[in-house]
Amino acid sequence: MSAPRADKAMAGDDRLTGFVQTALAAGHDRTEIAARLRAAGWSASEIDHAMGQWAQDGFALPVPKPLPSLGARDAFLYALMFTALAVVLGFSVPLGFALIDSWLPDPADRLMRLAARMRWPIAVLAIFLPLFLILDRRMVRATRQDGAQRRSRARAVLGFLALFLAALTLLGDAISVVFTFLSGDLSLRFAAKSALVALLAVLAFLYVKGLMASDPTKAENET
Repeated sequence: MSAPRADKAMAGDDRLTGFVQTALAAGHDRTEIAARLRAAGWSASEIDHAMGQWAQDGFALPVPKPLPSLGARDAFLYALMFTALAVVLGFSVPLGFALIDSWLPDPADRLMRLAARMRWPIAVLAIFLPLFLILDRRMVRATRQDGAQRRSRARAVLGFLALFLAALTLLGDAISVVFTFLSGDLSLRFAAKSALVALLAVLAFLYVKGLMASDPTKAENET
């Protein structure tokens, strides 16, 4: 059900460009066209981009202008943000496992070995957690300032990939719990670690789903 919505969003630029071309060819004024588009819900940046594709040279028909490659910057920022999210979640797991092992110790484990296991995850999280938070705030501000960000192709592709990976993680975690239970090896430590993995996967799923919402600022604007 989500894929058709993504395809519709991706086709938005083509529909907008085609409308502007038809309106200009029919002799309508650019100001009038822009007003109609704003009333229909298009953002200022989308309107400016669509208008900028046609030269203003007084010719009877709209003349197309060469366009640069678009979306590379957004793709980079979203890819970096989702990578930071994946790293944060990925290294939260071994850190959480080490903490669980310290709270529910195994006689075979030693405190020094547990401390050594925690150093690398803490070092990674100290760098990537602030990076993710900074990028997240930056992209949220960009979305509030420019509604076109909500229809970003890069965010749609990377977002659905993140949802897919989160769903696979939840399924794998559930399979692991069932297998361990059937094997008779289910312990409190294993259950706690499985619960941690499930919690992080659910939080990631909900975060990405909210990020990809069609209009995340609608509720704020109505209040």
